[in-house]
Amino acid sequence: MEPNTQQQDRVEVIRPAAVLEARAATQVLTALRSEDVSTGGVWNASASVWQRYDRPWNGVGGTRGDARLMGSVAVMYDTPARHEVTVYRVTITPAGGDMGWSVEALCDDALKFAGLTLASCPRAELNSMPRMDPFKRS
Repeated sequence: MEPNTQQQDRVEVIRPAAVLEARAATQVLTALRSEDVSTGGVWNASASVWQRYDRPWNGVGGTRGDARLMGSVAVMYDTPARHEVTVYRVTITPAGGDMGWSVEALCDDALKFAGLTLASCPRAELNSMPRMDPFKRS
């Protein structure tokens, strides 16, 4: 039996979590929608995760095709306050790591639309963060 040489995703929890206030959140979300992978961009943003691809989706019927996922940014909307967005976990795929993506670079690529970087982004107060991952099954 051959050893498993398959690379794993690299996951980093952002502590304390980064918080986008309402104005910055709106700027980022609007830009991510305009940069959607199905319309020639490189982002696929949903209610809980922002995914960064290496190229627009080019598959049949608007599917992924040969676009590769570079990484994902896990977010919570309306947390800690209405219209704010909390960035709390980032995953870099092996393909993303091979292309030089880091946690900071992936976050910065999304946050740039509000003139922010992960380093300059306001942080949550530790007592305001949920005690458990809301997406983890009990």
